[in-house]
Amino acid sequence: MSDAGRGPDPRMLDKVRALLAKAESTEYPEEAEALSARAQELMARYSIDHALLAAAGADARDEPLGRRLSVDNPYGAPKAVLLTVVAEANRCRAVWHRELNCSTVLGFAPDVAAVELMFTSLLLQATTAMLRAGSRTDSLGRSRTRSFRNAFLHAYAARIGERLREAVVEATSRAAAEEAGKDLLPVLAARDQAVERAVDAMFPNLTRGRARSVSNHEGWMAGRAAADLASLSGRSEVTGESRR
Repeated sequence: MSDAGRGPDPRMLDKVRALLAKAESTEYPEEAEALSARAQELMARYSIDHALLAAAGADARDEPLGRRLSVDNPYGAPKAVLLTVVAEANRCRAVWHRELNCSTVLGFAPDVAAVELMFTSLLLQATTAMLRAGSRTDSLGRSRTRSFRNAFLHAYAARIGERLREAVVEATSRAAAEEAGKDLLPVLAARDQAVERAVDAMFPNLTRGRARSVSNHEGWMAGRAAADLASLSGRSEVTGESRR
C-alpha cells in the first residue's frame, strides 16, 4: 500500500484495470455480477486504510485535489449524472461544466483515481448495453431513439448509484468490524468535510441544476435492467476474497 500522501499504489491500480477489462469483456451477466461484488470492496477498503493512515499523521500533505474528466455529448446530462453518483459513492464531488463537456472531480487521490476508473468502465458498459438495445420508433414510425437512450442512461445512473451506496455501506461495516477499537466514522466524516471545503473554495458560486424529467418509460426500465447486470469493477478483486 502507498503512503497516505502519495496517491494510490500503481500496482493496485494495474490489478484493478485488469479486472475492469475482464468485466467489460465478459458475455456472462453472472460473471460480471460476481466480479462486481469483489471489485467494489477493494478500493473502498483501500480508501479507508488510506484515511486511517492520514489521520494517524502518516503524511500532512494529504489534501483533496481536483481532476477534470470528459463528459462528452450526445447525452451529456445523464453521463454527468453517472459521474456524480460514482463520485459521491467514492467520497468525492463532481461539478459538471456543461459548456466544456467535462466535470471536475474533487476528492483525495485514491478516491479520485477510483472514480476515474469506475466511471470509464461503467460508461463503456452502459454505452454497449444501450447500443445493443437498438433504435426505437413510435406507432407512427417516428424515431424515439433519442428519448429512449436519454431515459436509458438516466435510469442506468440512478440504479448504479443505488448499488454503489449499498456496496460502500457493506464495505465500511466490514472494515469497522476488522478495525476493532478504531472509530472510523469521525475519520471518514473529516475527509468528507475536507472535500466539501475544497469544493467551496474552488467553486464559491456553485449552484445546483434542476433534474430533467424523463419521458420514455421503456428506456428507463431498460436502463435499470442494464445497471443491474453491470460490473462495479472499480473496487475490489485484488484481495482475492470470495463473494459472500
